[in-house]
Amino acid sequence: MSKKNAYIRKGSISSENIAFYKQNGYLIAADLLSGNEITELKKETAAIFRGERGYVDGMLAVDGVESDDDILKKYVAIHFPHKISSVIYNYLSHPKIVHVLTNIISPNVKCMQSMLFVKGPGKAGQAWHQDEFYIPTRDRSLIGVWIAIDDASIENGCLWIIPGRPGYLMRRVNNHSDEYADVDSIDVSKYGSAGPVPVEVAKGSVVFFDGYTLHSSKRNKTTGCFRTALVNHYMSAESMLPWDQDGKLPATEDLRDIVMVAGEDPYAWKGVVDANKPYLRPEVLKIKTKL
Repeated sequence: MSKKNAYIRKGSISSENIAFYKQNGYLIAADLLSGNEITELKKETAAIFRGERGYVDGMLAVDGVESDDDILKKYVAIHFPHKISSVIYNYLSHPKIVHVLTNIISPNVKCMQSMLFVKGPGKAGQAWHQDEFYIPTRDRSLIGVWIAIDDASIENGCLWIIPGRPGYLMRRVNNHSDEYADVDSIDVSKYGSAGPVPVEVAKGSVVFFDGYTLHSSKRNKTTGCFRTALVNHYMSAESMLPWDQDGKLPATEDLRDIVMVAGEDPYAWKGVVDANKPYLRPEVLKIKTKL
């Protein structure tokens, strides 16, 4: 299947795009968000990490003369920023994003997580992984939506993807590469050097990828460029969500800390809860691993 079908043109998803996603596990929508929207997200990112949207455990005191860049260099990411930012919350249901989601997941879509990455100069990336390993769905409908707030290049640590979804969750092994902050990874050597594809995109572009799709990001090797990205996770509303937030919450058959973004919620009778709290991502990440 032609790689040109990986690209959504002018925000309008085609049958060829849908077929490509089902086979390869990802799609790219260039310039899906406007310049004004990206400016808004950029400003909101600085406000969040300045503590202007509420204190998050571990945030450092802000010197009044520090620039936004100086502040952002102290952090890697914040999980669940939509819990404290109405701007981030509103972007969960961005109409152009929801249009794609309802065509490749279900007419009924819910969001369960947001993550705001501010990978500054020198910061390590994420090792090879599959999101479904961390966020289990019952119908394999998990999808990540990766919004580029800065231009993402190989030099500043763009997303990398291996096309073609494995039909299972692959074994985690020790990570020995200083490209990544994680203690574990997936051995992707069987795919060869031509397997991984760098996803270099301009700010405003959005990458959609399946929960079983292998992906990673390398270290930001620049001296003055950030690679800021808002990453939200969605799934079909028909599926329950047996997610304990990496052991932070009690085990459950259906975590109801969700935001409906399209259609109807067949489990609305259960109500919703506010279980997850925003937290800062540590420099070295060790999640769900015994390695």
